[in-house]
Amino acid sequence: MNFVSTRLITADIRRLVGFYEEVTGSKLTLYTEDFAELITEAGTLAIGSTRTLQLFGGDHVAQPAANRTAIIEFRIADVDAEYRRLADRLAGSLVQAPITMPWGNRSLLFRDPDGNLINFFTPVTAEAIRKLER
Repeated sequence: MNFVSTRLITADIRRLVGFYEEVTGSKLTLYTEDFAELITEAGTLAIGSTRTLQLFGGDHVAQPAANRTAIIEFRIADVDAEYRRLADRLAGSLVQAPITMPWGNRSLLFRDPDGNLINFFTPVTAEAIRKLER
């Protein structure tokens, strides 16, 4: 088995795609007006509109902007530099400014426009760096 992606369901796909393009500095592929992907070396972040729920059994399958359990994490080269770059953009959605966690990652926590938690992190201790080498 190979974990390959996480999909977010949103009522406003263009807003969410624009947000992820801005914060990641990467262009997402918009395949249709209802489905986009950000493909990285480690996996894919997929974004689907609420209309895609009909393909999975109906609107009751997922509710956009209702996540309160998952954190979407991106390993980045320099969390402090990204914080400086995005500070104005994250003003209303910042959860935690960069801080070094006990497990050795420097972490920046914020929310996307639908309220999903996003963690940008940089391993900073030798152990954290070694653990994440792949």
